[in-house]
Amino acid sequence: MKLFHSPASPYVRKVVVLLHELERADAVSLETVTTTTFAPSEAVTAGNPLSKIPALERPEGPTLYDSRVICAYLDDLFHGGLYPKTAARWDVLTLEATAEGIMDAAVNMAYEVRLRPEDKQFDQWLDAQWGKVSRAVAALNARWMSHLQGPRDIGHIGVACALGYLDFRHDARNWRAGNDSLAAWYETFAQRPSMQATVPPAA
Repeated sequence: MKLFHSPASPYVRKVVVLLHELERADAVSLETVTTTTFAPSEAVTAGNPLSKIPALERPEGPTLYDSRVICAYLDDLFHGGLYPKTAARWDVLTLEATAEGIMDAAVNMAYEVRLRPEDKQFDQWLDAQWGKVSRAVAALNARWMSHLQGPRDIGHIGVACALGYLDFRHDARNWRAGNDSLAAWYETFAQRPSMQATVPPAA
C-alpha cells in the first residue's frame, strides 16, 4: 500500500501515528507530494478526484481518502482496536470529529496566510476560524479529560495531532492558555514514539 503524504499535514500525521501505534508502519510506503488548491498533484488526483491528502492507494480496491476513512480501514485491517465496538464508540467518533474540526479550521487559517496575497487576507475570517479552534480546545479541556486519560483510541491520536498542528502553524495564539489539563495531557502524549517519529519539519 502507498500513502500520499506531506509531513506538514495533520491529517497525514494522524494516519502515520496510527500505523506506528499499531506497529505496522512498515506495511505502508510513504510517497511525499506537494498539492494545494491552486496546484493539485496529478499523482494524488489520479486516485482521489478531490486531490487531497492523505490518500491510500491499495492493490485490492480503489484509493481511499479522508483520514477518518483511512484510519478506520487500517485499524480494521490490522485488528488495532482503536475504534471500539461498544457503546463508547460514539464518544470516540465524536472526539475524533472534534479533532478533525480543529484541524480543518487551523488548516484553513494556514492557507489564508500562506496562499493568499497579504492584501487579500481577511482578518475577521481568520479570527472566526480561531474561534472554532478555541471553543473546541476549551471543550476538550472541560469535558473530555476523563476520556483522554483512559485507554488509547483514535480520539487520542486525532486530538494529539490537532494540537501538534496548532503548535506548528499557530503557536503565537497559545492554545494552552486556560487549558492546563489538556496541555499537561498533550505534553505526555507527545512523547510517545509514534508522535516523536512524525514531528513535522520546521515551518
